[in-house]
Amino acid sequence: MKLDPFYLIVDSADWIERLVPVGVKLVQLRMKDLPDERLRAEIRRAKTICIDHGCQLIVNDYWQFAIEEGCDFVHLGQEDLAEADVAAIRAAGMKLGLSTHDEAELDIALKEKPDYVALGPVWPTILKKMKWAPQGVERLRDWKARIAPTPLVAIGGLNPDRLEAVFENGADSAAVVTDITLNADPEARTREWIERTARWREFRPSRAVWRFPQTRGPCPSG
Repeated sequence: MKLDPFYLIVDSADWIERLVPVGVKLVQLRMKDLPDERLRAEIRRAKTICIDHGCQLIVNDYWQFAIEEGCDFVHLGQEDLAEADVAAIRAAGMKLGLSTHDEAELDIALKEKPDYVALGPVWPTILKKMKWAPQGVERLRDWKARIAPTPLVAIGGLNPDRLEAVFENGADSAAVVTDITLNADPEARTREWIERTARWREFRPSRAVWRFPQTRGPCPSG
């Protein structure tokens, strides 16, 4: 499976309606602490917008609602994974992305054969308080060696000037939140991200060009 190299994460269908028409092809709807009916409405609206614009929608955490609304991709953090019914997610034909922050979490994630693995924070982030120190781009290279050919998503402190380091070290997609949503002109910043990731979108070299250290061996793609 291939992911678009630009992975936008937003917290409302309003943001999706605003930015997806700019040209976004991969977006995660990441909502917290909303009433159930509001969650359903946001997911339903986001799905409609994404279908209209040929954008892949990934629903964060709320896998039950994602199944009920006929979505095809869900992302889970480690705490949510512990409580989720992965068999039900797979039975619904949904793809699954999983967050990881350390070796133990990667081992847990790989047992579920995810469709992608996210690693973060690569750099310091203001999105939320985290108990993990910044991973650095070297950890991306290590993670990719262990999960290939499963796609790897880098997240945490990313901006357009850091993209080359992210992709050169094995990431397949770069996830972004605040660099766009806190920007004075989110639409212009989104266009910049799309333009700056174009060369990884248009040309994907064989993974053989990366020289990864020998590790425990690759995990098959989900």
